[in-house]
Amino acid sequence: MDVLERAQELERDGIDIIHLEVGEPDFDTPLCIKEALYKALEDGHTHYTHSLGMPALREVICRHYFSKYRVSLSPDQIVITSGTSPAMFLLFSVLLEKGDQVIISDPHYACYPNFIIFSEGEPVIVPVYEEDGFQYRPEAIQEKITNRTRGILINSPSNPTGNLLSADRMGAIAEFSPYIISDEIYHGLVYEGEAHSILEFTDNAFVFNGFSKLYAMTGLRLGYLVAPKSFIRPLQKLHQNFFISANSVVQMAGMAALENAGEDTARMIQIYDERRRYMIHRLKKIGFGITVEPTGAFYVFANAKHISTDSYTLAFDMLEKAHVGVGPGIDFGKNGEGYLRFSYANSMENIEAGLDRIEKYLQGESLLGK
Repeated sequence: MDVLERAQELERDGIDIIHLEVGEPDFDTPLCIKEALYKALEDGHTHYTHSLGMPALREVICRHYFSKYRVSLSPDQIVITSGTSPAMFLLFSVLLEKGDQVIISDPHYACYPNFIIFSEGEPVIVPVYEEDGFQYRPEAIQEKITNRTRGILINSPSNPTGNLLSADRMGAIAEFSPYIISDEIYHGLVYEGEAHSILEFTDNAFVFNGFSKLYAMTGLRLGYLVAPKSFIRPLQKLHQNFFISANSVVQMAGMAALENAGEDTARMIQIYDERRRYMIHRLKKIGFGITVEPTGAFYVFANAKHISTDSYTLAFDMLEKAHVGVGPGIDFGKNGEGYLRFSYANSMENIEAGLDRIEKYLQGESLLGK
């Protein structure tokens, strides 16, 4: 966000910035979703809903998980939230007591430890490595499990790496106890291989998912949490007190997304894949390290250690001199230092121009100290 805010300052001064730092779809929300939103407003669906979310939406989500993963869910296992961030707040508030631990990978989505710490829990770090495609090694997780461990957090496809957990590794992780917490927000954005839900492997799991990424609905704020039934009432009480319910008309738009937006998402996925292939090829040609090519989400986490081991300073230097925004790896954990995150949630024209600028920057500017 520091990079983005500085980029916006430069733009206000009239400088053309190419944004490869932002993890947000550049596509417009599909028309069928917008039409459902308009219709919900016109039909007067502007009141509180059930605190767990509209029963009809929860039923559609259940059908979706059965169709895609052959997982049977009940609507009363689902809490609809205003994006996945409130779902994280609810879960960690209910799951953790002071000093309880949650195992997370490094690198990881930057907000995970913040939610855990806010709930008086302790994030326990397990480094993951480029040569493994940034996948967990189950034995490394096992070494970190203590009697205070309440959960193991996985994210596949991953932010920031774009890599997927294999079915074998996910199955091995599912054997650990007590709970696996799976962030599945990038499901659907997969170009090679297959994304598996943790619910295929265990019932002792919580799932974060939502509509922001696949359906280009970031500003509409709609997500959900799948939980074991024994946790639903505590989650519901917290949700009632803090949020009452998710936005009513957006919930109806979510039903349209799951039921009618298949052609739109297929088109977006095809375009993302074209951008992904180009970006990987071009970054390698420029000299960045990519040992295992990412196959999901819309990120490339590229090794830039040959340029600088200070990714934060490098990202700002690149912004000021090349006018391209990228994400510094250190934002995603200590093990992300020396990497840069490039997002291909931008037009091919902008991606090409941005990488042209970076190539010239690396060729023509004095490099930072290694």
